[in-house]
Amino acid sequence: MKAENSNNNKDHQERLLVSYILSGGLFFGLGGLHRLYNGKIGTGVLWLLTGGVFGIGQFVDLFIIPNMVDEQEMRLRAKAGLSPLGVPLNQPAVATQLYRSPQEKLTMELLKAAQRRGGQLTVTQAVMETGATFAEIEAVFREMLKSGYVKIDNDPETGAVTYHFHELN
Repeated sequence: MKAENSNNNKDHQERLLVSYILSGGLFFGLGGLHRLYNGKIGTGVLWLLTGGVFGIGQFVDLFIIPNMVDEQEMRLRAKAGLSPLGVPLNQPAVATQLYRSPQEKLTMELLKAAQRRGGQLTVTQAVMETGATFAEIEAVFREMLKSGYVKIDNDPETGAVTYHFHELN
């Protein structure tokens, strides 16, 4: 997060510097380039045609360029689907599932299966519910056991090893 903020700050500083350099275009008869660069097309064209509103508008802009830069960055972030802080907005649940590892997907399937079965699940039931192999199921159960998400016991009637998801009871 800190690196991302540093990156955003660097981009902001670069946009600010470019805006000030472009505002110097007035000396070459090109007032308003900084406005065009920051998405203010209408007033940018007006500044181009009038020499920065006879230099007065161009001078005033020297004080408001930072606000123009901020506004443009907000528009660009919104267009990219990001919050003002650069956090993705409105991510569909499907997109987040694409980035899950196979083990994470299997863990989710096991949790859903355990919930359907009253918070208890055997390895065989898990294999049947998910289609994964016994070895894959046992590996995920071992990780869950280490993390304290499940407790292990034997079914009193069948003797089968049963995993209890105490949060799903």
